[in-house]
Amino acid sequence: MLEGILLGLSTALSLQNILMVIGGCLIGTFIGMLPGLGPMSIIAIMIPVAITIGDPSTALILLAGVYYGAIFGGSTSSILLNAPGVAGTVATSFDGYPMARKGKAGKALTIAAIASFAGGTIGAILLMIFAPMLSTVALLFHSAEYFALMIVGLSAIAAFAGTGQVSKALLMTVLGLIMATVGETAQFNAPRFTMGLMDLQSGFGFITLAMAMFALPEALYLVLKPSRSEQGDSGEIKDLRITRDEAKKITPVIGRQSLQGFFIGVLPGAGATIASFLGYAVERNIANADEQKEFGNGSVKGLAAPETANNAACTGSFVPLLTLGIPGSGTTAILLGALIALNVTPGPRLMVDDPHIFWSVIISMYIGNVVLLILNLPLIPYIAKILAVPRNFLIPFILFFTLMGAYIGQNNATELLILVGFGICATILKFADYPLAPLLIGFILGTMLEDNFARSMNLYDGASFIWDRPMTLGLLVISVLLVVFPSYRARRAKARAAGIADGD
Repeated sequence: MLEGILLGLSTALSLQNILMVIGGCLIGTFIGMLPGLGPMSIIAIMIPVAITIGDPSTALILLAGVYYGAIFGGSTSSILLNAPGVAGTVATSFDGYPMARKGKAGKALTIAAIASFAGGTIGAILLMIFAPMLSTVALLFHSAEYFALMIVGLSAIAAFAGTGQVSKALLMTVLGLIMATVGETAQFNAPRFTMGLMDLQSGFGFITLAMAMFALPEALYLVLKPSRSEQGDSGEIKDLRITRDEAKKITPVIGRQSLQGFFIGVLPGAGATIASFLGYAVERNIANADEQKEFGNGSVKGLAAPETANNAACTGSFVPLLTLGIPGSGTTAILLGALIALNVTPGPRLMVDDPHIFWSVIISMYIGNVVLLILNLPLIPYIAKILAVPRNFLIPFILFFTLMGAYIGQNNATELLILVGFGICATILKFADYPLAPLLIGFILGTMLEDNFARSMNLYDGASFIWDRPMTLGLLVISVLLVVFPSYRARRAKARAAGIADGD
């Protein structure tokens, strides 16, 4: 390992590769800030550039920089505009945007930058130490385990509901699962619930739905409730520093979610989105009653958790890519195509045959995270001034990027009609006090849940896979505990409060 690290250092610290890291981080951060333009789009565009470079290690360093730079920068639009264009930053908007509306946009961006840096750096250390070992663990996960993992994600849905809103959250989750069945899937080639429309053959686009659930209702809210756009600080960006008390709160969160996010990222098919949602859910469920009330209203823990988890998961997703040749997400699938185009075969032999590629990419992640922190922290006061833009200009700005993001996501004008239709419905649901996040989570996890369940049922000729595979059974037990434990704690707190009242 020491020999590999030294080889990686000598490769990654060459002038050309350092410039590639900086360039990749700059491009990724800028693209991540624009709603609708995620890492998949820009990496696909950058592949011809990478092939032109010729050197596989340099090309992969550039593309990896774009990848984690886009996830790092994706938090900006989520926090400032409530417009998450990247799936991995949806959970960031739950507490980041309320913080920004309270006049703490600078603090929110600072917490996001530090949490992202810590998650990415700890993930890179874990990648360096455990990559060979974790590649064997990832192979143990089959369809049955992925099905159980999706159930764990869905069972934590109460974390995204306000007090007394669990039934509403479950209803919205079911609606999201229903929407995920529209179009063709890996198991069923025939179109379903498309109403004869060819444009729905591939189902609803994630970007369109994300924009319809968050960005478009926000623009309409700014029109219908002008007081919502008032920041209370006359556009002056202040309060950028994190207090000692806030640092104490987020430090254990960053530690836990760096580990959890990394290990979720290691699993092929899991990725940053599931890591961020689970990170948020876990932190809310283990928080005390007073802290739970802050979640969804500007909690520093609620912001730090998904930001740490999604960046750690991005790093973790390189484990199956480099050691097994299995893409862990859509973005790493594009990276796999780039590697093959560069005549590099990722897999167990990569560390032996091309150690300079494997180790230089890992070392470049350390450098990239430092570069991202240096680039972003000084710019926070200027980025946060987006909120000081007058409402008359801000509303068209949000609408423009919302419509552009939906159109670019599918390159289909029908997506604009779907966006407007869902956006109006989402606004009505928001006025009726229904949480929108569970719908999006149900939609994201629905396809993976269905595919893995159908595959497991076919392989085991029934539901016997649940008790035949101990890991599957263990994950399902965890999902039950995630449902039971918060209910038990709420009931216990209510009983204690009743006891105190009787005592009075």
